[in-house]
Amino acid sequence: MDTSLSQASILIVDDDSRTLQALQDLLQSATQKVVLARSGEEALRCVLKEDFAAILLDARLPGVDGFETARLIRERERSRHTPIIFLTGAYEDVHSVFRGYEAGAVDYIVKPLVPEILKSKLSVFVELYNKNAVLVREIAERRRAEEHLRKSEENLRALAAHLQSVREEEWTRIAREIHDELGQSLTGLKMDLIWVANRLPGDQRALSEKAKSMSGLIDDTIQSVRKIASRLRPEVLDNLGLTAAIGWHAADFRKRTGIRCNLALPSDTLMLDRDRSTAAFRIFQELLTNVARHANATRVDVSMRVASGALVLTVEDNGKGIAESAIHEAKSLGLLGMRERVLPFSGAIEVTGVQGKGTKVRVSIPLGLK
Repeated sequence: MDTSLSQASILIVDDDSRTLQALQDLLQSATQKVVLARSGEEALRCVLKEDFAAILLDARLPGVDGFETARLIRERERSRHTPIIFLTGAYEDVHSVFRGYEAGAVDYIVKPLVPEILKSKLSVFVELYNKNAVLVREIAERRRAEEHLRKSEENLRALAAHLQSVREEEWTRIAREIHDELGQSLTGLKMDLIWVANRLPGDQRALSEKAKSMSGLIDDTIQSVRKIASRLRPEVLDNLGLTAAIGWHAADFRKRTGIRCNLALPSDTLMLDRDRSTAAFRIFQELLTNVARHANATRVDVSMRVASGALVLTVEDNGKGIAESAIHEAKSLGLLGMRERVLPFSGAIEVTGVQGKGTKVRVSIPLGLK
């Protein structure tokens, strides 16, 4: 509906020029305009061009009469609900009145017209039209605001996904540099230290012990470098795939926390693309971190399988159980981050918790086969 006009329009349909002029003089005002039509055909053309707050329609018209005109107006979607008031002579019988209502009239006014009654009835429809116009504008504005909000949300998610990707690439680069450059330097330093230690005189026991201590410190540093590089971006994920990476991280988690991990992983290598593998692995890391920090659990059951074209990763612990309020809490950034990781793939995360019995998280990521 076009609500751009500042005035409500009233269509008057009558084949009598004097009646049309009298009604126009009576109804034309600053808040409403009057459109005149001298036949049913002309009225139908007017209805196609613009919307009306109400239509005053003479029942007796040459050619297409008022009843047929009303019926045709009602058949058009744009004018289906426009109020039609029939103008009729006092001689009309009850059958004609019923026929008018069947054609879609909302009221009848008998000629000669009483100006006050006509104005009063039309004012109701004009007010309804204006209120509906305001409502339509508000709905359009709200839809525009919602569309703007939706686009802003999409842009933010695209930005978050891009930043996530950039961060993963940076972590991979740093891990590779730490492993290759720092690791090689430490290995070379140890070899040089061994060379020096082997050439110490036999009576330099103190220097020999110091060299041995330094060698042990270098070994510990090499191990630390490998751990840091693996936590930034485990080589096993890129070299052997997601299944091996899940098993490696579960074993490392068990070693660091003492919490048992029961694994049910597919025997076949999953052919996942890099982005999905990274998302699933990072979510798994976050889940085990949450178990260690919050669950107070002694066992974690991990299963991974392919079902209905999606990778399904399930992690269930026997800890205290997450509260229902915490699942959707805005401050639960870990859960929020995991949900954001699966959104680019139209994935889903389901979290359920039972007080005193543990928490279960089911991650579903539609597969993108290589």
